[in-house]
Amino acid sequence: MNGTVMRGAKALLCAVMAAGVFTFAAPAYAQEVAPEQLALARKYVDLTDNGAIFETTVVETGVATLQQITSLNPELGEQTTAVIDEVIKEYSGRKGELLDQFARLYAMRFNMEELNQIVAFYESPTGQKLANANNELNQDLSRVLQVYTNNLRSEFFAKVRAGLRAQGVEL
Repeated sequence: MNGTVMRGAKALLCAVMAAGVFTFAAPAYAQEVAPEQLALARKYVDLTDNGAIFETTVVETGVATLQQITSLNPELGEQTTAVIDEVIKEYSGRKGELLDQFARLYAMRFNMEELNQIVAFYESPTGQKLANANNELNQDLSRVLQVYTNNLRSEFFAKVRAGLRAQGVEL
């Protein structure tokens, strides 16, 4: 997979995971959080939003919609693209909604002291370097994990097959 596809897939996965968190943790999500704690959590989210997850997710959704519609009717490509562009514009001002939900999750899991420490770190040069490097690091980590997983599957299967063969079972 190329980098753009990986970033899009990760963004979609994050969005799906976020939606899943809200589905499974609805009672916890509804708990009260102090406004200052929520604001501090939002500050952390803003400091670390270098991947533009909202924008990527909306664009990837637009691309998937275009592919779905044009697979059914290829002649609608231009019309669909124009409508998708308009729909994407409608979402342009809604990034805060998602980031506020992310912030609420952090505010529920970290107290004020912890959030202050987290924000202080991400405001430091090292914290900013980490935040800026995370997108590339995540891509690199995904590639390493994919290679490892592929090798593990082959090796694991071979070991199980050898164990079965030792018991007289042939696959």
